[in-house]
Amino acid sequence: MAIAKAERLMNLALCLLGTRRPLSKRELRESIEAYLEAGSDDSFNRMFERDKDDLRELGLVIETVENLDGEVGYLARRDSNRLPPITLDAEEAAALGLAAKVWQQARLAGAASGALQKLRAAGLPEGVDPYEAHGALEPRIPVHEAAFEPLMLACRDRRPVVFDYRKATAARPEPRHVEPWALECWRGHWYLAGWDRDRGAERVFRLSRITGKVRSRSGRFTAEVPDVVTVRETVASWAGETADRSALIRLRTGAGYPLRAKATSVRELGDGWDELEIPYGHGLDAWLVEFGPDVVVLEPAELRAEVVDRLRAVAKG
Repeated sequence: MAIAKAERLMNLALCLLGTRRPLSKRELRESIEAYLEAGSDDSFNRMFERDKDDLRELGLVIETVENLDGEVGYLARRDSNRLPPITLDAEEAAALGLAAKVWQQARLAGAASGALQKLRAAGLPEGVDPYEAHGALEPRIPVHEAAFEPLMLACRDRRPVVFDYRKATAARPEPRHVEPWALECWRGHWYLAGWDRDRGAERVFRLSRITGKVRSRSGRFTAEVPDVVTVRETVASWAGETADRSALIRLRTGAGYPLRAKATSVRELGDGWDELEIPYGHGLDAWLVEFGPDVVVLEPAELRAEVVDRLRAVAKG
């Protein structure tokens, strides 16, 4: 059905762009096979109005013209739908090349390369190599999770999705019905922020914990999508980047250097242990578990319980 609609939209766009005079609904229906197959006039009218709105949303400028007899016609003038010439200076081309190199390890590498080829065909300066290195350091955003691409497309198209997700405290994954908002990268890990339909609240999911395939679902979003800043703040909070409290832990001497870098105070206890006070925000329990037996949580009690629960889940497999 998606292919049939895309073909129908393409045929309608070609008709509107190829005509020198406005075409009536009747003429358009006679020219496009999918419209001829419409069961009734009402069915055709609904289909045509949806297609026309979709083309306009995609950026096609469609004019509505009424002739002397009162008949309404439609056309898309080429001069109104022609993009202006693309001109890039060396600095702009370098910025685009740098952005493309960021994605060379991701599934977007082909799209980024193709986009730069089109820009060169459109007038990118011949003396500029967009892939030329512009410094000793090259940025990379590694994307190894198979869920990245389908979730990126779902965020773009505003499509609900279903996937199996394994929480750090759970032994088995469980299905999640999510309205995806945005993907964010924090501490080298990718996170999806969105609306969890089953829980009726916003949630953040780490892509590395998504198992199996991401399946798209039909229908519209039921929750309002917040602005980008709000989504980023949500991801930062759930990834442990914001802290409003402090936690007290014991850390084995010579271990846990990332924790030591975050510590606001360090006190030697002797016997191979130190006592650290560190910022405590959402996600700290998952981070502490990564250090295994080198970390013991002293307080608060709720953090200690969360770490113990995660360790038990890991032990159960």
